[in-house]
Amino acid sequence: MGSFRDRLNRNNIPKHVAIIMDGNGRWAKKQGISRIFGHEKGVESVRITVEAAGQIGIKFLTLYAFSTENWERPKYEVDALMTLLVQTVEAETESLMKNNVSLGVIGDISKMPKKVRKKLNNCIDMLGSNTGLRLILALSYSSHWEILEAVKNIVQDSKDGKVIPEDINEKLFRKYLATADYPDPELLIRTSGEQRISNFLLWQIVYTELYFTNKLWPDFGEEDLYEAIYNYQNRERRFGKISEQLNS
Repeated sequence: MGSFRDRLNRNNIPKHVAIIMDGNGRWAKKQGISRIFGHEKGVESVRITVEAAGQIGIKFLTLYAFSTENWERPKYEVDALMTLLVQTVEAETESLMKNNVSLGVIGDISKMPKKVRKKLNNCIDMLGSNTGLRLILALSYSSHWEILEAVKNIVQDSKDGKVIPEDINEKLFRKYLATADYPDPELLIRTSGEQRISNFLLWQIVYTELYFTNKLWPDFGEEDLYEAIYNYQNRERRFGKISEQLNS
């Protein structure tokens, strides 16, 4: 049947794809090696996925890289992840520049080590003029955090007279979210066989198509991305309507 890439409808590529990258630890356990090596292997899948996404015309790619809950992991693993993040940003900046990729970050970045924040900001600045794929890293992120922060800021702006309570609606609320500058994802992919959302983009995915694969993240490649998009293209997105309304 050939590659899934060859079967894609290029007029129906999702503008925004989000991915919950799950399974690094389990992949490492299967290999009989440290979880840290699983995370390192997972970086290779990030590189492959970013390049493949840009090549087929995806405009926004959001990767759930580190959740607020991940801070509860053993200190050695958190420290290793922070080190890996810095190393990855340093190593991949040139490649991202070459592929015309820009970078964005969503999450409670204030909790990240100063060195990590500095490297991220430097990379964001360096890639700022690129016009291709927008890679969005969700770091120290959770939807509960995001929504609570939005509520706090709306309340404060209301106190300051910048917002009238009667004017608060969905459109206004969206402006206070961490993703205010990005469209909602059309497709959310989760690897490793788990079928839950794990506190990720809860507001934004109300009409997002969900795709679950048993592949562990380090085994996820470009064909897996194309297969997910092919699956997406063969679904009917009704947004609360019925089929007859869409076809009329």
